[in-house]
Amino acid sequence: MKFISAKEVAKKIENNSIVATGGFVGIGVAEEVLTEIENHFLENKLPNNLTLIYAAGQGDGKTKGLNHLAHEGMINKVIGGHWGLSPKLGTMALENKIQGYNLPQGVISHMFRDLAAGKKGTVSKIGLGTFVDPQLQGGKVNDITKEDIVKEIFIEDERHLYFKAPKKIDFAILRGTLSDEEGNISLEKEALTLESLALAMATKNSGGKVIVQVEKKVKNGSINPKLVGIPSIFVDYIVVCTDNKFHHQTFATEYDETFVNSNIVLAANKEKSKLDERKIIARRCAMFLTKDDKILNYGIGMPEGIAEVLRDGNQEEMFIPTVEPGAIGGTPAGGLSFGASVSPQAIIDQPYQFDFYDGGGLDTAFLGLAQCDSNGDINVSKFGPKIAGCGGFINISQNSKRVVFCGTFTAGGLKLNITENGIEILSEGKSKKFIKQVEQITFSSKTANQNNQPVYYVTERAVFKLSKNGLELIEIAPGMDLEKDILNNMEFKPIISEQLKIMDMKIFKDDFKLDL
Repeated sequence: MKFISAKEVAKKIENNSIVATGGFVGIGVAEEVLTEIENHFLENKLPNNLTLIYAAGQGDGKTKGLNHLAHEGMINKVIGGHWGLSPKLGTMALENKIQGYNLPQGVISHMFRDLAAGKKGTVSKIGLGTFVDPQLQGGKVNDITKEDIVKEIFIEDERHLYFKAPKKIDFAILRGTLSDEEGNISLEKEALTLESLALAMATKNSGGKVIVQVEKKVKNGSINPKLVGIPSIFVDYIVVCTDNKFHHQTFATEYDETFVNSNIVLAANKEKSKLDERKIIARRCAMFLTKDDKILNYGIGMPEGIAEVLRDGNQEEMFIPTVEPGAIGGTPAGGLSFGASVSPQAIIDQPYQFDFYDGGGLDTAFLGLAQCDSNGDINVSKFGPKIAGCGGFINISQNSKRVVFCGTFTAGGLKLNITENGIEILSEGKSKKFIKQVEQITFSSKTANQNNQPVYYVTERAVFKLSKNGLELIEIAPGMDLEKDILNNMEFKPIISEQLKIMDMKIFKDDFKLDL
Protein backbone atom coordinates (compact mmCIF):
# COMPACT_ATOMS: atom_id res chain seq x y z
CA MET A 1 0.00 0.00 0.00
CA LYS A 2 1.28 3.45 -0.90
CA PHE A 3 0.13 7.04 -0.41
CA ILE A 4 0.41 8.90 -3.72
CA SER A 5 -1.03 11.97 -5.42
CA ALA A 6 -3.97 11.98 -7.82
CA LYS A 7 -1.56 13.03 -10.59
CA GLU A 8 0.54 9.92 -9.93
CA VAL A 9 -2.56 7.73 -9.97
CA ALA A 10 -3.49 9.02 -13.42
CA LYS A 11 -0.11 7.88 -14.75
CA LYS A 12 -0.61 4.38 -13.36
CA ILE A 13 -3.82 3.67 -15.29
CA GLU A 14 -2.66 1.52 -18.21
CA ASN A 15 -4.05 1.46 -21.73
CA ASN A 16 -6.72 -1.18 -22.43
CA SER A 17 -7.55 -1.50 -18.71
CA ILE A 18 -10.92 -2.36 -17.21
CA VAL A 19 -11.69 0.43 -14.74
CA ALA A 20 -14.51 0.26 -12.18
CA THR A 21 -15.72 3.25 -10.20
CA GLY A 22 -17.82 3.54 -7.06
CA GLY A 23 -20.35 6.26 -6.35
CA PHE A 24 -23.98 7.32 -6.48
CA VAL A 25 -24.67 10.71 -8.13
CA GLY A 26 -21.94 12.58 -6.19
CA ILE A 27 -21.81 10.41 -3.07
CA GLY A 28 -18.61 8.35 -2.87
CA VAL A 29 -17.21 9.78 -6.11
CA ALA A 30 -13.40 10.22 -6.13
CA GLU A 31 -13.64 13.56 -7.92
CA GLU A 32 -9.99 14.57 -7.62
CA VAL A 33 -8.76 11.26 -9.03
CA LEU A 34 -11.20 11.42 -11.95
CA THR A 35 -10.22 15.04 -12.63
CA GLU A 36 -6.51 14.18 -12.82
CA ILE A 37 -7.17 11.18 -15.08
CA GLU A 38 -8.98 13.55 -17.44
CA ASN A 39 -6.15 16.11 -17.27
CA HIS A 40 -3.55 13.43 -17.99
CA PHE A 41 -5.49 12.27 -21.05
CA LEU A 42 -5.96 15.79 -22.39
CA GLU A 43 -2.23 16.47 -22.06
CA ASN A 44 -0.82 13.10 -23.13
CA LYS A 45 -3.67 11.13 -24.79
CA LEU A 46 -3.13 8.53 -22.06
CA PRO A 47 -4.66 6.28 -20.86
CA ASN A 48 -6.68 5.09 -23.84
CA ASN A 49 -9.01 2.29 -24.94
CA LEU A 50 -10.43 1.79 -21.43
CA THR A 51 -13.47 -0.30 -20.48
CA LEU A 52 -15.52 1.44 -17.79
CA ILE A 53 -17.89 -0.45 -15.49
CA TYR A 54 -20.03 1.03 -12.74
CA ALA A 55 -23.31 0.29 -10.96
CA ALA A 56 -25.00 3.62 -10.17
CA GLY A 57 -24.92 6.85 -12.17
CA GLN A 58 -22.09 9.16 -11.11
CA GLY A 59 -22.20 12.79 -12.19
CA ASP A 60 -24.04 16.09 -12.10
CA GLY A 61 -25.39 15.91 -15.64
CA LYS A 62 -22.68 18.32 -16.80
CA THR A 63 -18.96 18.02 -16.07
CA LYS A 64 -18.41 16.09 -12.83
CA GLY A 65 -18.11 12.40 -12.04
CA LEU A 66 -17.87 10.09 -15.01
CA ASN A 67 -18.15 13.03 -17.41
CA HIS A 68 -14.40 13.45 -16.79
CA LEU A 69 -13.84 10.19 -18.67
CA ALA A 70 -16.06 10.98 -21.65
CA HIS A 71 -13.36 11.62 -24.23
CA GLU A 72 -13.05 9.97 -27.60
CA GLY A 73 -10.07 7.63 -27.48
CA MET A 74 -10.00 7.31 -23.70
CA ILE A 75 -13.05 5.06 -23.44
CA ASN A 76 -13.79 2.09 -25.69
CA LYS A 77 -16.63 0.38 -23.82
CA VAL A 78 -19.03 1.21 -20.98
CA ILE A 79 -21.08 -1.19 -18.84
CA GLY A 80 -23.25 0.98 -16.61
CA GLY A 81 -26.45 1.03 -14.62
CA HIS A 82 -27.49 4.64 -15.21
CA TRP A 83 -26.29 6.94 -18.00
CA GLY A 84 -28.34 10.10 -17.53
CA LEU A 85 -25.92 11.85 -15.16
CA SER A 86 -23.08 11.37 -17.65
CA PRO A 87 -24.62 12.72 -20.87
CA LYS A 88 -21.24 12.97 -22.60
CA LEU A 89 -20.86 9.18 -22.38
CA GLY A 90 -24.41 8.77 -23.69
CA THR A 91 -23.68 10.99 -26.67
CA MET A 92 -20.56 8.99 -27.50
CA ALA A 93 -22.59 5.78 -27.40
CA LEU A 94 -25.39 7.16 -29.56
CA GLU A 95 -22.79 8.29 -32.12
CA ASN A 96 -21.33 4.75 -32.11
CA LYS A 97 -17.99 6.01 -30.84
CA ILE A 98 -17.98 3.55 -27.94
CA GLN A 99 -19.56 0.19 -27.21
CA GLY A 100 -22.17 0.33 -24.47
CA TYR A 101 -24.36 -1.78 -22.22
CA ASN A 102 -27.07 -0.68 -19.82
CA LEU A 103 -27.67 -3.28 -17.12
CA PRO A 104 -29.71 -3.05 -13.90
CA GLN A 105 -27.86 -1.27 -11.11
CA GLY A 106 -28.52 -4.06 -8.64
CA VAL A 107 -27.22 -6.69 -11.05
CA ILE A 108 -23.92 -4.83 -11.48
CA SER A 109 -23.51 -4.35 -7.73
CA HIS A 110 -24.10 -8.08 -7.29
CA MET A 111 -21.68 -8.80 -10.13
CA PHE A 112 -18.89 -7.12 -8.17
CA ARG A 113 -19.66 -9.35 -5.21
CA ASP A 114 -19.80 -12.45 -7.40
CA LEU A 115 -16.50 -11.56 -9.07
CA ALA A 116 -14.96 -11.23 -5.61
CA ALA A 117 -16.02 -14.81 -4.95
CA GLY A 118 -14.42 -16.01 -8.17
CA LYS A 119 -17.68 -16.50 -10.04
CA LYS A 120 -17.90 -16.05 -13.80
CA GLY A 121 -21.06 -13.97 -13.69
CA THR A 122 -24.36 -13.25 -11.99
CA VAL A 123 -27.57 -15.26 -12.27
CA SER A 124 -30.82 -13.38 -11.73
CA LYS A 125 -34.43 -13.06 -12.83
CA ILE A 126 -34.06 -9.29 -12.82
CA GLY A 127 -34.64 -7.90 -16.31
CA LEU A 128 -36.86 -10.66 -17.69
CA GLY A 129 -39.11 -9.19 -20.36
CA THR A 130 -37.29 -5.83 -20.42
CA PHE A 131 -34.75 -4.44 -22.87
CA VAL A 132 -32.08 -6.22 -20.80
CA ASP A 133 -33.54 -9.59 -21.84
CA PRO A 134 -31.56 -11.20 -24.71
CA GLN A 135 -34.92 -11.84 -26.43
CA LEU A 136 -35.03 -8.04 -26.83
CA GLN A 137 -31.85 -5.91 -26.81
CA GLY A 138 -29.80 -7.79 -24.23
CA GLY A 139 -28.82 -4.47 -22.64
CA LYS A 140 -26.94 -3.21 -25.72
CA VAL A 141 -27.26 0.53 -26.31
CA ASN A 142 -26.05 0.84 -29.92
CA ASP A 143 -25.30 -0.95 -33.17
CA ILE A 144 -21.56 -1.43 -32.73
CA THR A 145 -22.03 -3.35 -29.47
CA LYS A 146 -21.99 -6.97 -30.62
CA GLU A 147 -20.95 -9.26 -27.78
CA ASP A 148 -23.80 -10.97 -25.92
CA ILE A 149 -23.05 -10.54 -22.22
CA VAL A 150 -26.61 -11.43 -21.17
CA LYS A 151 -27.84 -14.94 -21.86
CA GLU A 152 -30.89 -16.95 -20.86
CA ILE A 153 -30.50 -20.07 -18.74
CA PHE A 154 -32.97 -22.40 -17.07
CA ILE A 155 -32.75 -23.50 -13.45
CA GLU A 156 -35.28 -26.13 -12.39
CA ASP A 157 -37.27 -25.28 -15.52
CA GLU A 158 -37.46 -21.58 -14.59
CA ARG A 159 -36.02 -19.00 -16.96
CA HIS A 160 -33.22 -16.81 -15.57
CA LEU A 161 -30.71 -14.37 -17.01
CA TYR A 162 -26.96 -14.90 -16.81
CA PHE A 163 -24.89 -11.71 -16.79
CA LYS A 164 -21.30 -12.33 -17.80
CA ALA A 165 -18.77 -10.60 -15.54
CA PRO A 166 -15.47 -9.19 -16.80
CA LYS A 167 -12.59 -11.61 -16.26
CA LYS A 168 -10.89 -9.07 -14.03
CA ILE A 169 -10.98 -5.47 -12.91
CA ASP A 170 -7.62 -3.79 -13.46
CA PHE A 171 -8.32 -0.67 -11.42
CA ALA A 172 -11.05 0.26 -8.92
CA ILE A 173 -11.50 3.93 -8.00
CA LEU A 174 -13.24 4.43 -4.65
CA ARG A 175 -13.65 7.02 -1.92
CA GLY A 176 -13.53 6.97 1.87
CA THR A 177 -13.25 9.41 4.75
CA LEU A 178 -10.11 8.50 6.70
CA SER A 179 -7.13 6.23 6.11
CA ASP A 180 -4.76 5.08 8.80
CA GLU A 181 -1.07 4.51 8.11
CA GLU A 182 -1.71 0.89 7.14
CA GLY A 183 -4.39 1.84 4.62
CA ASN A 184 -7.54 0.88 6.53
CA ILE A 185 -10.34 3.08 5.22
CA SER A 186 -13.27 4.45 7.21
CA LEU A 187 -16.49 5.72 5.66
CA GLU A 188 -18.02 7.64 8.57
CA LYS A 189 -18.62 10.91 6.70
CA GLU A 190 -19.78 9.23 3.50
CA ALA A 191 -23.55 9.44 3.06
CA LEU A 192 -23.54 5.85 1.77
CA THR A 193 -21.23 2.83 1.93
CA LEU A 194 -22.36 1.61 -1.52
CA GLU A 195 -20.52 -1.40 -3.01
CA SER A 196 -17.10 -0.17 -1.86
CA LEU A 197 -16.11 -3.35 -0.04
CA ALA A 198 -17.41 -5.71 -2.75
CA LEU A 199 -15.69 -3.75 -5.51
CA ALA A 200 -12.38 -3.53 -3.65
CA MET A 201 -12.47 -7.27 -2.97
CA ALA A 202 -13.43 -8.10 -6.56
CA THR A 203 -10.56 -6.03 -7.90
CA LYS A 204 -7.99 -7.44 -5.50
CA ASN A 205 -9.06 -11.05 -6.03
CA SER A 206 -8.98 -10.66 -9.82
CA GLY A 207 -5.46 -9.26 -9.78
CA GLY A 208 -6.18 -5.55 -10.06
CA LYS A 209 -5.25 -2.43 -8.10
CA VAL A 210 -7.53 -0.55 -5.70
CA ILE A 211 -7.28 3.25 -5.48
CA VAL A 212 -9.05 5.12 -2.67
CA GLN A 213 -9.40 8.89 -2.30
CA VAL A 214 -9.73 10.02 1.34
CA GLU A 215 -10.13 13.27 3.23
CA LYS A 216 -7.38 12.72 5.78
CA LYS A 217 -4.60 10.39 6.95
CA VAL A 218 -4.59 9.38 10.63
CA LYS A 219 -2.40 7.27 12.91
CA ASN A 220 -2.78 3.52 13.22
CA GLY A 221 -5.33 2.61 15.87
CA SER A 222 -7.32 5.81 15.33
CA ILE A 223 -10.16 4.05 13.50
CA ASN A 224 -12.49 1.71 15.37
CA PRO A 225 -12.19 -1.63 13.53
CA LYS A 226 -15.98 -1.79 13.18
CA LEU A 227 -15.84 1.52 11.29
CA VAL A 228 -13.35 0.21 8.73
CA GLY A 229 -15.30 0.00 5.48
CA ILE A 230 -12.39 -1.11 3.27
CA PRO A 231 -9.63 -3.07 5.06
CA SER A 232 -6.01 -2.34 4.12
CA ILE A 233 -5.52 -5.81 2.62
CA PHE A 234 -7.71 -4.70 -0.32
CA VAL A 235 -6.05 -1.30 -0.88
CA ASP A 236 -3.06 -0.48 -3.12
CA TYR A 237 -2.99 3.31 -3.47
CA ILE A 238 -4.42 6.07 -1.28
CA VAL A 239 -4.88 9.65 -2.42
CA VAL A 240 -5.30 12.23 0.35
CA CYS A 241 -7.47 14.92 -1.22
CA THR A 242 -5.64 18.22 -1.70
CA ASP A 243 -8.69 20.46 -2.03
CA ASN A 244 -11.97 19.98 -0.18
CA LYS A 245 -13.95 20.97 -3.28
CA PHE A 246 -13.07 17.53 -4.68
CA HIS A 247 -14.37 15.73 -1.60
CA HIS A 248 -17.84 17.11 -0.92
CA GLN A 249 -20.26 14.67 0.68
CA THR A 250 -22.63 15.08 -2.29
CA PHE A 251 -22.53 17.23 -5.39
CA ALA A 252 -25.08 19.50 -3.68
CA THR A 253 -23.59 19.90 -0.21
CA GLU A 254 -20.14 20.06 1.33
CA TYR A 255 -21.17 18.14 4.43
CA ASP A 256 -24.51 17.51 6.09
CA GLU A 257 -24.31 15.66 9.39
CA THR A 258 -27.95 14.62 9.17
CA PHE A 259 -27.06 12.26 6.31
CA VAL A 260 -24.93 10.10 8.63
CA ASN A 261 -26.56 10.63 12.01
CA SER A 262 -29.93 9.29 13.15
CA ASN A 263 -30.22 11.25 16.41
CA ILE A 264 -30.63 14.70 14.84
CA VAL A 265 -34.24 15.82 14.91
CA LEU A 266 -35.08 18.57 12.43
CA ALA A 267 -37.83 21.07 13.01
CA ALA A 268 -40.88 20.09 10.98
CA ASN A 269 -41.77 22.29 8.04
CA LYS A 270 -45.30 23.43 8.85
CA GLU A 271 -45.80 25.22 5.54
CA LYS A 272 -47.71 23.09 3.08
CA SER A 273 -47.04 23.29 -0.64
CA LYS A 274 -49.75 24.51 -2.97
CA LEU A 275 -52.27 22.12 -4.46
CA ASP A 276 -51.00 21.45 -7.98
CA GLU A 277 -50.88 18.47 -10.32
CA ARG A 278 -47.89 17.00 -8.48
CA LYS A 279 -49.72 17.08 -5.18
CA ILE A 280 -52.90 15.60 -6.65
CA ILE A 281 -50.85 12.72 -8.05
CA ALA A 282 -48.98 12.24 -4.76
CA ARG A 283 -52.20 12.21 -2.74
CA ARG A 284 -53.84 9.63 -5.01
CA CYS A 285 -50.71 7.48 -4.87
CA ALA A 286 -50.63 7.67 -1.08
CA MET A 287 -54.20 6.38 -0.94
CA PHE A 288 -52.94 2.95 -2.00
CA LEU A 289 -51.13 2.66 1.33
CA THR A 290 -52.58 0.63 4.19
CA LYS A 291 -51.45 -0.13 7.73
CA ASP A 292 -49.86 -3.31 6.37
CA ASP A 293 -47.53 -1.33 4.08
CA LYS A 294 -44.41 -0.51 6.03
CA ILE A 295 -41.41 -0.55 3.72
CA LEU A 296 -41.44 1.81 0.75
CA ASN A 297 -39.27 3.11 -2.06
CA TYR A 298 -39.75 6.54 -3.60
CA GLY A 299 -38.23 7.15 -7.01
CA ILE A 300 -36.68 10.50 -7.81
CA GLY A 301 -38.86 13.34 -9.05
CA MET A 302 -42.65 13.03 -8.93
CA PRO A 303 -42.71 10.19 -6.33
CA GLU A 304 -40.86 12.40 -3.82
CA GLY A 305 -44.15 14.26 -3.27
CA ILE A 306 -45.70 11.24 -1.55
CA ALA A 307 -43.40 11.68 1.46
CA GLU A 308 -44.53 15.31 1.66
CA VAL A 309 -48.19 14.25 1.66
CA LEU A 310 -47.51 11.87 4.55
CA ARG A 311 -45.71 14.64 6.45
CA ASP A 312 -48.64 17.00 5.90
CA GLY A 313 -50.88 14.47 7.62
CA ASN A 314 -48.37 13.64 10.39
CA GLN A 315 -48.33 10.07 9.06
CA GLU A 316 -44.76 9.83 7.79
CA GLU A 317 -43.54 7.81 10.77
CA MET A 318 -46.04 5.05 10.01
CA PHE A 319 -43.86 4.01 7.06
CA ILE A 320 -40.18 3.30 6.47
CA PRO A 321 -38.79 4.68 3.21
CA THR A 322 -35.72 3.10 1.69
CA VAL A 323 -33.36 4.20 -1.08
CA GLU A 324 -31.70 1.67 -3.39
CA PRO A 325 -28.04 2.50 -2.59
CA GLY A 326 -28.54 1.52 1.05
CA ALA A 327 -30.33 4.09 3.25
CA ILE A 328 -33.18 2.79 5.41
CA GLY A 329 -35.58 5.13 7.21
CA GLY A 330 -35.31 8.87 7.58
CA THR A 331 -36.33 11.25 4.80
CA PRO A 332 -34.85 10.63 1.34
CA ALA A 333 -32.99 13.64 -0.07
CA GLY A 334 -33.53 14.91 -3.60
CA GLY A 335 -31.64 16.66 -6.37
CA LEU A 336 -27.87 16.13 -6.44
CA SER A 337 -28.07 14.73 -2.90
CA PHE A 338 -30.41 11.94 -4.06
CA GLY A 339 -29.37 8.63 -2.54
CA ALA A 340 -28.78 10.09 0.91
CA SER A 341 -31.45 10.27 3.61
CA VAL A 342 -31.89 12.77 6.42
CA SER A 343 -31.58 11.02 9.82
CA PRO A 344 -31.63 7.45 8.46
CA GLN A 345 -32.20 4.53 10.81
CA ALA A 346 -29.51 2.52 9.07
CA ILE A 347 -27.18 2.52 6.06
CA ILE A 348 -26.30 -0.84 4.54
CA ASP A 349 -24.14 -1.77 1.55
CA GLN A 350 -25.85 -1.39 -1.82
CA PRO A 351 -25.62 -5.09 -2.82
CA TYR A 352 -27.49 -6.07 0.36
CA GLN A 353 -30.20 -3.48 -0.27
CA PHE A 354 -30.72 -5.00 -3.71
CA ASP A 355 -30.82 -8.50 -2.17
CA PHE A 356 -33.73 -7.23 -0.09
CA TYR A 357 -35.46 -5.65 -3.09
CA ASP A 358 -34.90 -8.60 -5.41
CA GLY A 359 -36.30 -10.96 -2.79
CA GLY A 360 -39.58 -9.05 -2.61
CA GLY A 361 -38.93 -7.05 0.56
CA LEU A 362 -40.59 -3.82 -0.58
CA ASP A 363 -44.28 -3.46 0.24
CA THR A 364 -44.86 -0.63 -2.24
CA ALA A 365 -42.67 1.18 -4.75
CA PHE A 366 -43.64 4.57 -6.18
CA LEU A 367 -41.83 5.23 -9.45
CA GLY A 368 -41.88 7.72 -12.29
CA LEU A 369 -44.01 7.39 -15.42
CA ALA A 370 -42.36 8.68 -18.59
CA GLN A 371 -43.91 6.53 -21.35
CA CYS A 372 -46.63 3.89 -21.09
CA ASP A 373 -48.25 1.77 -23.78
CA SER A 374 -51.46 -0.26 -24.16
CA ASN A 375 -49.81 -3.35 -22.66
CA GLY A 376 -48.88 -1.44 -19.52
CA ASP A 377 -45.16 -1.49 -20.33
CA ILE A 378 -43.15 1.47 -19.04
CA ASN A 379 -40.11 3.21 -20.53
CA VAL A 380 -37.90 5.45 -18.42
CA SER A 381 -34.54 4.49 -19.91
CA LYS A 382 -34.30 5.73 -23.51
CA PHE A 383 -35.88 8.67 -25.30
CA GLY A 384 -34.79 9.32 -28.88
CA PRO A 385 -31.30 10.85 -28.80
CA LYS A 386 -30.92 10.40 -25.04
CA ILE A 387 -29.83 7.36 -23.02
CA ALA A 388 -31.14 7.80 -19.50
CA GLY A 389 -30.50 4.24 -18.38
CA CYS A 390 -32.50 2.02 -16.05
CA GLY A 391 -30.52 2.54 -12.83
CA GLY A 392 -32.25 0.60 -10.04
CA PHE A 393 -35.69 0.92 -11.68
CA ILE A 394 -35.89 -2.69 -12.89
CA ASN A 395 -34.77 -4.16 -9.57
CA ILE A 396 -37.22 -2.00 -7.64
CA SER A 397 -40.25 -2.40 -9.90
CA GLN A 398 -39.99 -6.09 -10.75
CA ASN A 399 -40.32 -7.58 -7.27
CA SER A 400 -42.08 -4.99 -5.12
CA LYS A 401 -45.32 -6.41 -3.68
CA ARG A 402 -47.12 -3.46 -5.29
CA VAL A 403 -45.83 -0.88 -7.76
CA VAL A 404 -47.39 2.49 -8.49
CA PHE A 405 -46.16 4.54 -11.45
CA CYS A 406 -46.89 8.24 -11.25
CA GLY A 407 -46.61 11.24 -13.53
CA THR A 408 -48.60 13.87 -15.38
CA PHE A 409 -50.89 12.67 -18.16
CA THR A 410 -49.07 14.77 -20.78
CA ALA A 411 -45.76 16.63 -20.73
CA GLY A 412 -44.44 19.96 -21.96
CA GLY A 413 -46.58 22.99 -21.13
CA LEU A 414 -49.41 21.40 -19.13
CA LYS A 415 -51.29 24.06 -17.12
CA LEU A 416 -54.27 23.38 -14.87
CA ASN A 417 -56.79 25.24 -12.78
CA ILE A 418 -57.38 23.20 -9.66
CA THR A 419 -60.22 23.83 -7.21
CA GLU A 420 -61.90 21.78 -4.52
CA ASN A 421 -64.37 20.72 -7.20
CA GLY A 422 -61.80 19.21 -9.55
CA ILE A 423 -59.59 20.05 -12.52
CA GLU A 424 -59.83 22.36 -15.51
CA ILE A 425 -57.21 22.13 -18.26
CA LEU A 426 -55.98 25.57 -19.29
CA SER A 427 -53.17 24.39 -21.58
CA GLU A 428 -52.61 20.81 -22.66
CA GLY A 429 -49.13 19.30 -22.64
CA LYS A 430 -47.47 19.00 -26.05
CA SER A 431 -46.20 15.44 -25.60
CA LYS A 432 -48.32 12.37 -25.08
CA LYS A 433 -47.08 9.86 -22.51
CA PHE A 434 -49.58 7.10 -23.29
CA ILE A 435 -48.36 5.90 -26.65
CA LYS A 436 -48.91 2.89 -28.92
CA GLN A 437 -45.57 1.28 -28.13
CA VAL A 438 -42.87 2.39 -25.73
CA GLU A 439 -39.45 3.03 -27.21
CA GLN A 440 -37.83 0.65 -24.75
CA ILE A 441 -39.29 -1.69 -22.14
CA THR A 442 -37.93 -0.82 -18.70
CA PHE A 443 -40.89 -2.36 -16.87
CA SER A 444 -42.43 -5.50 -18.33
CA SER A 445 -46.20 -5.86 -17.92
CA LYS A 446 -45.89 -9.46 -19.13
CA THR A 447 -43.51 -10.33 -16.29
CA ALA A 448 -45.72 -8.47 -13.80
CA ASN A 449 -48.79 -10.41 -14.88
CA GLN A 450 -46.90 -13.70 -14.70
CA ASN A 451 -45.99 -12.78 -11.11
CA ASN A 452 -49.56 -11.62 -10.30
CA GLN A 453 -48.13 -8.26 -9.23
CA PRO A 454 -50.60 -5.42 -8.55
CA VAL A 455 -49.62 -2.46 -10.75
CA TYR A 456 -51.21 1.00 -10.93
CA TYR A 457 -50.59 4.10 -13.04
CA VAL A 458 -51.59 7.44 -11.48
CA THR A 459 -51.90 10.80 -13.24
CA GLU A 460 -53.61 14.05 -12.24
CA ARG A 461 -56.70 13.21 -14.32
CA ALA A 462 -56.84 9.42 -14.61
CA VAL A 463 -55.89 6.24 -12.76
CA PHE A 464 -55.20 2.97 -14.54
CA LYS A 465 -54.42 -0.55 -13.40
CA LEU A 466 -52.67 -3.42 -15.14
CA SER A 467 -55.09 -6.15 -16.13
CA LYS A 468 -54.37 -9.45 -17.81
CA ASN A 469 -55.49 -7.86 -21.08
CA GLY A 470 -53.59 -4.59 -20.81
CA LEU A 471 -54.05 -1.11 -19.39
CA GLU A 472 -57.45 -0.53 -17.77
CA LEU A 473 -58.87 2.89 -16.89
CA ILE A 474 -60.46 2.74 -13.43
CA GLU A 475 -60.82 6.39 -12.29
CA ILE A 476 -61.06 9.87 -13.77
CA ALA A 477 -60.75 13.21 -11.98
CA PRO A 478 -63.80 15.40 -11.38
CA GLY A 479 -64.16 17.96 -14.14
CA MET A 480 -62.61 15.73 -16.79
CA ASP A 481 -64.43 14.64 -19.92
CA LEU A 482 -63.59 11.02 -20.76
CA GLU A 483 -63.43 11.53 -24.51
CA LYS A 484 -61.98 15.05 -24.78
CA ASP A 485 -59.52 15.16 -21.87
CA ILE A 486 -58.41 11.53 -21.66
CA LEU A 487 -58.99 9.35 -24.71
CA ASN A 488 -58.13 12.12 -27.20
CA ASN A 489 -54.76 12.53 -25.50
CA MET A 490 -53.81 8.85 -25.78
CA GLU A 491 -52.46 7.04 -28.86
CA PHE A 492 -54.54 4.00 -28.00
CA LYS A 493 -57.88 3.28 -26.36
CA PRO A 494 -57.44 1.56 -23.01
CA ILE A 495 -59.81 -0.97 -21.52
CA ILE A 496 -62.47 1.05 -19.70
CA SER A 497 -63.60 -0.47 -16.44
CA GLU A 498 -67.27 -1.30 -16.07
CA GLN A 499 -66.90 0.21 -12.58
CA LEU A 500 -65.22 3.42 -13.78
CA LYS A 501 -65.27 5.89 -10.87
CA ILE A 502 -64.61 9.54 -10.14
CA MET A 503 -61.42 10.10 -8.12
CA ASP A 504 -62.11 10.68 -4.41
CA MET A 505 -63.09 14.33 -3.90
CA LYS A 506 -61.06 14.56 -0.69
CA ILE A 507 -57.91 14.64 -2.84
CA PHE A 508 -58.86 18.20 -3.82
CA LYS A 509 -59.57 19.44 -0.28
CA ASP A 510 -57.16 21.38 1.95
CA ASP A 511 -57.59 19.00 4.91
CA PHE A 512 -56.56 15.82 3.03
CA LYS A 513 -55.37 12.98 5.26
CA LEU A 514 -55.14 9.24 4.71
CA ASP A 515 -57.68 7.00 6.44
CA LEU A 516 -55.33 4.55 8.13
